[in-house]
Amino acid sequence: MIDPDDRQKFFGLIADIHAFYRKDFSTFAGGVWWMALAPFDFSAVADALNRHCVNPDNGQFMPMPADVVRMLQGSTQDAALVAWAKVDRSIRTIGTHKSVVFEDALIHRVVTEMGGWVMFGIKEDKEWAFFKNEFVTRYRGYRGRSEIPEYPPVLIGSYEAYNGTSGYAIAPPVLIGNPKQARAVMLAGSSVPMLAMQPLSTTTVASTLRLTNGRDAA
Repeated sequence: MIDPDDRQKFFGLIADIHAFYRKDFSTFAGGVWWMALAPFDFSAVADALNRHCVNPDNGQFMPMPADVVRMLQGSTQDAALVAWAKVDRSIRTIGTHKSVVFEDALIHRVVTEMGGWVMFGIKEDKEWAFFKNEFVTRYRGYRGRSEIPEYPPVLIGSYEAYNGTSGYAIAPPVLIGNPKQARAVMLAGSSVPMLAMQPLSTTTVASTLRLTNGRDAA
């Protein structure tokens, strides 16, 4: 994430890029650049822009924010395949009995949408290719957004699911990938269900039916 103290330097850098390519720089253009590149370190952004300017293949063309993002993190397809490789290897080496925390928050979101960590462990080999394709498609959709959606802090394994309801002690989750980044993912997660559900009271149902019947009669 670009440090707030670097914000002025960031806009100065983007203005210089526009001037270098003899393109007008506007407030709108600056906002688009900021939304696209704010998640990255300023030094990494500056390095990517410098590399683009001296690239013999396309350095003669003005870079777009998407070009710089691609340089910094690769395409969404690349990122999704890397994420899937982490999931696949974790299932084969750790299994889904233990709760886990990945260094990538989007993995938590996608796995939860697809039924949860335990569900991944009961899929048969013949289903695995289709499961992979669904994961990659969902992950790419989220990776293309500017903001990370809400996600659970921990992917619950079968041991924790059972022990939590039975009153037994719960073991800490396994951190997968960079431990520091995994802890940050866990701290930023939300315990609020991604899909809110609330039963409708009998009184509300009765009131709704009366209103509906009244409209029909009219």
